[in-house]
Amino acid sequence: MPVPHVLVLGGTTEARRLAAALAGLPGVRVTTSLAGRVTRPGAVDGEVRVGGFGGADGLAVWLREQRVDALVDATHPFAATITANAARAAAACGTPLVILRRPGWHPGPGDRWHQVASLPEAAGLLPRLGRRVLLTTGRLGLGAFAHLAGLHFVARSVEPPEPPFPPDLRVLLARGPFTVADETAVLRDHRIDVVVTKDSGGAATAAKLTAARDLALPVVVVRRPPLPEGVPVVPDVPGVLERLGLGSP
Repeated sequence: MPVPHVLVLGGTTEARRLAAALAGLPGVRVTTSLAGRVTRPGAVDGEVRVGGFGGADGLAVWLREQRVDALVDATHPFAATITANAARAAAACGTPLVILRRPGWHPGPGDRWHQVASLPEAAGLLPRLGRRVLLTTGRLGLGAFAHLAGLHFVARSVEPPEPPFPPDLRVLLARGPFTVADETAVLRDHRIDVVVTKDSGGAATAAKLTAARDLALPVVVVRRPPLPEGVPVVPDVPGVLERLGLGSP
């Protein structure tokens, strides 16, 4: 029997955990694909490739050439293009596909959430919600807010964001996880009166939601893009292993 080969589309904490679990199983070859957008990614078990495939067609070629037995999309919940390409490539090759997605966030008592479908929709709400904005939407989405000249923005990201920028912007470079105390200090020190975030889910960056609730601040939450129909979605590494018939680590 050939060694089962699993390709993990990675870049998330869950992807690293999955790669470690797969690499620890006898007879399993695991390759993690990283887009290369982060200059210092964390260590990953197994084989690693960096860079794009050239869309769905390029990924399909790679799946065939590398004799991939299963594909796991463990990318960020907002990596919609990669997820769509993975679904098309897997269908073209007949390769089993599983999507690994951490559960999203849900508002609780005391939360002042405004849920929107996109960053431009979030930008449209801001003038009536506040004047000092904490943006935690990643380094690639600031252009949606570039026309808002009357607001002060504090943008936090792991690496320097890319232009265009809002005219009044301060950048905070930081990597989670963050505590509620950390987030409360940021909100108070910068006199933030509204927070904008994507529904990334997970615990690493959820403390800002608790801090905003404690300070009674409104939070604009961008909903996740829809997932491809007919593709199984699991919330954790054991769920992936079960779907792949590899048991538990």
